[in-house]
Amino acid sequence: MMERRRMDAALLVLLLGHLATALEVPLDLPQPPTITHQSPKDYIIDPRENIIIHCEAKGKPHPSFSWTRNGTHFDIDQDPNVTMKPHSGTLVVDISRAKAEHYESVYQCTARNKHGTAVSNNIVVQQSRSPLWSKEKIKPIVVQEGVSLVLPCRPPAGLPPPIIFWMDNYFQRLPQSSRVSQSLNGDLYFSNVLKEDSRNDYICYARFPYTQTIQQKQPITVKVLSMDAINDTMAAFYNDTDLFSEEPADERKPIFLIPSGPSSSKTVLRGQVLEMECIAEGLPTPEISWTKVSGDLPAKRTSFLHYQRTLRIVNVSESDAGDYRCTGRNRLGSVHHTIHIVVNAAPYWISGAPRNLVLAPGENGVLTCRASGTPKPSVTWAMNGIPIENSPKDLSRTVDKDTIIFTVVQTGSSAVYQCNVSNDYGYLLSNAFVNVLSEPPRVLTPANKVYQVIKNHRALMDCASFGSPIPNITWFKDSRSSTLDGDPYILHDNGTLEIHVAQAHNSGKYTCVARNSLGIYENHIYLEVKEPTRILKQPEYKVVQRGRSVVFECKVKHDPSLIPTMTWLKDDGELPDDERLIVDADSLTISSVTENDSGEYTCIMNTTLDHDSASAQLTVVEATPTPAVDERPDPPTDLELTDQKKRSVQLTWTPGDEHNSPIQKFLIQYEDIMHHRGHWHNLTEVPGTKTTAHLKLSPYVHYTFRVLAHNGVDFSRPSVPSRVFKTDAAAPDENPTGVQGFGTEHDNLVISWKPLSGFQSNGPGLHYKVSWRPVGGEWTTVTVANNSKFTVSGTPTFVPYEIKVLAANDLGDGPEPAIAHGYSGEDLPIAAPENVQVMVMNSTLAEVHWDPVPSKLIRGHLKGFKVHYWREHSLHKHNSHHMEQILVFSGNHSHGMLPGLHPFSLYSFNVRVYNGKGDGPPSHTQQFETPEGVPGPPTSLTVTNPSPDSLTLEWSPPHVRNGRITGYSLKYQPVNNSNELGPVEELALPANETSVTLSNLKYNTRYKFYLNAKTVRGAGPTIPQEAHTIIDEALISQPDVDLGTGNTQTSHPIARSPPRHPPHKALPVSPFGNVTSSVQEGGALISWEYWGPEKNVYVEYIVENSEDEEEWQKELVNGSQNIMLKGLKGGLAYRVRLVAKGHHDQSLHQSKELLVTVPAVASRQVDIATQGWFIGLMCAIALLILILLIICFIQRNKGGKYPVKEKEDAHTDPEFQPMKDDDCTFGEYR
Repeated sequence: MMERRRMDAALLVLLLGHLATALEVPLDLPQPPTITHQSPKDYIIDPRENIIIHCEAKGKPHPSFSWTRNGTHFDIDQDPNVTMKPHSGTLVVDISRAKAEHYESVYQCTARNKHGTAVSNNIVVQQSRSPLWSKEKIKPIVVQEGVSLVLPCRPPAGLPPPIIFWMDNYFQRLPQSSRVSQSLNGDLYFSNVLKEDSRNDYICYARFPYTQTIQQKQPITVKVLSMDAINDTMAAFYNDTDLFSEEPADERKPIFLIPSGPSSSKTVLRGQVLEMECIAEGLPTPEISWTKVSGDLPAKRTSFLHYQRTLRIVNVSESDAGDYRCTGRNRLGSVHHTIHIVVNAAPYWISGAPRNLVLAPGENGVLTCRASGTPKPSVTWAMNGIPIENSPKDLSRTVDKDTIIFTVVQTGSSAVYQCNVSNDYGYLLSNAFVNVLSEPPRVLTPANKVYQVIKNHRALMDCASFGSPIPNITWFKDSRSSTLDGDPYILHDNGTLEIHVAQAHNSGKYTCVARNSLGIYENHIYLEVKEPTRILKQPEYKVVQRGRSVVFECKVKHDPSLIPTMTWLKDDGELPDDERLIVDADSLTISSVTENDSGEYTCIMNTTLDHDSASAQLTVVEATPTPAVDERPDPPTDLELTDQKKRSVQLTWTPGDEHNSPIQKFLIQYEDIMHHRGHWHNLTEVPGTKTTAHLKLSPYVHYTFRVLAHNGVDFSRPSVPSRVFKTDAAAPDENPTGVQGFGTEHDNLVISWKPLSGFQSNGPGLHYKVSWRPVGGEWTTVTVANNSKFTVSGTPTFVPYEIKVLAANDLGDGPEPAIAHGYSGEDLPIAAPENVQVMVMNSTLAEVHWDPVPSKLIRGHLKGFKVHYWREHSLHKHNSHHMEQILVFSGNHSHGMLPGLHPFSLYSFNVRVYNGKGDGPPSHTQQFETPEGVPGPPTSLTVTNPSPDSLTLEWSPPHVRNGRITGYSLKYQPVNNSNELGPVEELALPANETSVTLSNLKYNTRYKFYLNAKTVRGAGPTIPQEAHTIIDEALISQPDVDLGTGNTQTSHPIARSPPRHPPHKALPVSPFGNVTSSVQEGGALISWEYWGPEKNVYVEYIVENSEDEEEWQKELVNGSQNIMLKGLKGGLAYRVRLVAKGHHDQSLHQSKELLVTVPAVASRQVDIATQGWFIGLMCAIALLILILLIICFIQRNKGGKYPVKEKEDAHTDPEFQPMKDDDCTFGEYR
């Protein structure tokens, strides 16, 4: 049997590579039936409408349909009220001639063709019921103010159950609060009643959702009486005697109305909604709070309803099981109730339902039906609707529990297999076909499909394909020079090609190729990467007076090939339909604004691929009347030019009317009608108190002037221009700026400058005298007109020059120009760096050194050096990698770092100098080797062969080894139900091992594993995994016997099973050593040595015989090697240990415990009677007792001094004022 299991396991591992994904078989190919639509398992119908039971399926040939009813064949032709839709299995029941309850049954649909048979779920059809409320006469309820009250609803049972709510005669919901609320069963609970709770229309309503009908309970009358009202009512009978006190019901601590008792339990199914409620009565009104005793409440799935009285947890999971405590509390006390929650589970899929399997003749495959549930569900298989054990034998098929293995299938083996998983709480039924086909590949994605995507977004290009055997998909772009695999491309298992961040250069034509052993198929698609839509000018916040107009601008940039649509919103809604609002291409205009126009306006630019939006606020304020003085001044008049000189003139004017706003300044502008006719330029400003300005002018300009006045409102209109004033020509006052010299070829020098403007020329005939010379040589000068550069040819390569440019005109030269410096043209360097050396710093970093190249050999401006390097191959595997990389070191460097190298590899490199022209020749190519580094994570880590106390771990070596693997390190730790991590164990494993069996584990416990590989450089990153040990049911009830003593223990059974491989014993790894202690007068001094990596280190101590292990005291000692423990009690022994903890406060390492005994100290006896504080306290108590006696004596003497006292004395006579027998009334006081 063991040999057979091993063979099956080996075969299963072999076939896992062919686990089928959900293949969509084209409908033109033969295929068994697949049910595509069916009614739900629990199907509640409206009795007023026809019954429609759905059953749709596809297949080739199209399937035929039949039904069973309550497990037997349902002959549709024999029932005139039932019809089946054409080309479908859907049933339609006409209830106009029959009652709906006659068709309440369990139905199942079967779809079959010559390739197989598929079946539906069992569909339980029930009609919705909304029964009437039973007639009852409800007596009014009279209660004392302050007591609790429950108004029962008790609606009639319906299908589905009704929705309950309380309303009054006016169909208004009754107000609820923390004092008054509705329970889950619909009853209305009052923690205490108030006088305002009196009313005669407490009405419970039940709404039945399927029939949309509402049933009403008879109204309930509640009358709340205060003690004053009761006393007034009874006074007539007892001669004004107060029967009750004037206070309402006494204040009292909370008592739970529901649930009853100290604890209760509840069962809920996984995935459902858990609702727990606690309603307490009391005065004042109790407040309800909730806690989970065995952990924390799941914050994201928890909500509190009905004023904290109901705790609701959605999508319940197994971790929600445990004890929950509700607490009712007011100022007088509290009450608790514990609810024990048990979570069971109907069957659910672990890795999805079984998937259709398409195989070519001779191929292998697996159908897997893997589900879970509580209790553990059973799995049964059927083929074409017949139990698998009763189906025809097939040598290619092997059934192993929840798996069917197919080996070397043949044509004709097509069938539909049904997997049924069930337990006490439900079932799962799934159909999966095995279709044996030989079919060349085809691509199902439409040809020449165009994909459009926004730049920097993800692009997905489909290549849905079909074929048998399953085709292999490859992608090409444009020239098809190489397959698209690797950054930036991601090829998914379904053939889709992904570009994570699409750029413009990714646009183009793509070809996907599907091929199998029967053929090849190509499909072309196109990708267009578009520019994103962006709002360049956003609308701005506006404050506008009522009656004015406002404009919001919204300028947008978008891809020109996309059609944009601009939409405006007001307060996230549509714009009002008002002709005052005008929407243009890039703006919104609102005229004659009103207060109703205030709000937030948003412009949204949409394209077919993306959108952008921006918002701004509009605030409308009241218009303020404009003062009569609020006007700008009139323009100045009477401009006159006096005191005329070669380069200056005096301008005078007469101010205009300032309109009651004083003129602050005058602005003087000029027009050069010879050089820039029609352009006015600001010349100067003068204070508003002056009417004259002395103007400095330039030569060779034809001036006209105008003046503008400015007051507190605005500038005036310009004045009438003055007459023309012409200045005489002169030699230039300045020379060109921006003079520079550079070469465009290796044998020239280009001299350029920024020319003077006509205004700066100072006269006619503007030209330039350009001079240059080699440094230390003779000047050469040429004259250049109407140009701003001059080229000197035939210069030596890269020689420094001095340059100057002098401005001149017909009247003479300008001032002596400054000398600029430049170089003639550059050429490529003619020498390589020498004495090149490399120093390997570590496994990923090397430093390259070289000697500087002489300047004359660089033949240009030294820009820097370039190191070209490439990886020849890994020292572990001699596969070549000739991808050259270049590192650029700008400036005059003599060394540089090469980062990001691959460890344990052979590299080649050379160094080049470069200038503004380009690169020089390379140095002699050299090689170096990088040392070993830490390895990458293991390729895989799987857990197999779980047993009650052992697990087997199997792994694959790292894909990136970065050296020779010297071993592996395995750490593992248990995890409890609250996801708290237990202590870490560590194993050191040899390099040639790829599996290990861990024994002596706890049963039914989840463990976390962390595995990493090691080289001589250290350990690499870990690969994590989780697994459960299983429950050994045979040993749960067996006691664990200590053979040495004969003691029997049943608390923790241990299941032992021999491991499949010899287990590796755990090597204790503790970073603590040399732990010592010494007891001193101030406490106990603890010393140690620590060499671990963890940062959080604690000293923990506890009294030796303490029963509670949770009472360990701890002191943080990070970075220290000793600590003085103070406050230890004399005469006691303490257990002391050192603990290193991780990020989540889980203990990772701890030292051996140390026993520290603190000697007893003789206590000093003190006579308390001689202490001053004790004598003072006794005196104070005696004085307080004396005061209380005096107060009691005074109160006693006051008795009988008031009328009520006299009445009380009168009542002591039992014969006083007897009841009158004739009228059955009480007597009166006299």
